[in-house]
Amino acid sequence: MSESKAMILGCAGTTLTDDEIALYKAERPWGFILFARNLQEPQQIKDLVAAMRDAVGRPDAPVSIDQEGGRVQRIRPPMIEKYPSAQVLGDIYRSDRDKGLRAAWLMSRLHAFDLMKLGINVDCLPVLDVPVEGASNVIGDRAYGFDPVTVAEMGKAAAEGLKAGGMLPVMKHIPGHGRGMADSHHELPVVTVSRKDLEAHDFRPFVAMKDELMAMSAHIVFTALDPERPATTSRKVIDEIIRGTIGFDGLLLSDDSSMNALKGTLGERAANIVAGGCDIVLHCNGVMEEMKQVVAEVPLLAGEALRRAKAVEAGFKTPDSADEAAIRAEFWSLLPAS
Repeated sequence: MSESKAMILGCAGTTLTDDEIALYKAERPWGFILFARNLQEPQQIKDLVAAMRDAVGRPDAPVSIDQEGGRVQRIRPPMIEKYPSAQVLGDIYRSDRDKGLRAAWLMSRLHAFDLMKLGINVDCLPVLDVPVEGASNVIGDRAYGFDPVTVAEMGKAAAEGLKAGGMLPVMKHIPGHGRGMADSHHELPVVTVSRKDLEAHDFRPFVAMKDELMAMSAHIVFTALDPERPATTSRKVIDEIIRGTIGFDGLLLSDDSSMNALKGTLGERAANIVAGGCDIVLHCNGVMEEMKQVVAEVPLLAGEALRRAKAVEAGFKTPDSADEAAIRAEFWSLLPAS
């Protein structure tokens, strides 16, 4: 079997085009990501996921999605019920810690029930960012709370629920997006607090969950760490902070390379992500001309990146024998009446 390239790609629509199939076959992305534009109805999603895996000749290729709940839920009613935001779960935790942790676990276990039926085996969850007052709303109610302990404990419960259901989580957005005063989808946030403050607040949930198999980077400049480059393309931040101070040795995915926080052509961005030390370049929007630029700059998985990718592939476990109807009923019983 051919080796995979160090990238995760999207596609444009609800079925693969001949050009997309040809690109995947030739360039062999390690995995794929789905967005709302790709999702019409359950059988179509299953067929699309199967076609992606078939194109790279790997029936176990990771297929990921952002299915958080709240405003970041790619598969919505009527296909999948509408789930609450992390903030709502955090509110339960703040009134009853055990109940909040159980709610986080249950919701993730339900995500796994929903997504595994469709062939999707990676959920880009939990959000471990710890917002501060006045930060951009890009995180906002996607966060479990405003303190690192709440975020770490709820994030851990959420990750465990996914794994119980046979899925793998991706922690977001290491080393922390909570202080961003701008939305990195549109512009580059710059965080100017001291390293000491970052270690005491922003890094702590990631330290608590450093043994997870995957994390996604933050497109943020931390002036105390590297005033020149956002974390995603900063060798200093990735080596010293993410791998060193935080101690994360799992597979590091870039956040989406098409986001406007990054500068340069898509090819230049991909090259900078690789040079910075990310293991995987993520490209989400399915635009063919952009994907062609990305694939030209991304290497085959090798060395430490290959070791980490293999650890992910070996990390998928058989789902537990939980009863879906019982889990669903228990989860909604914990939610406040709307």
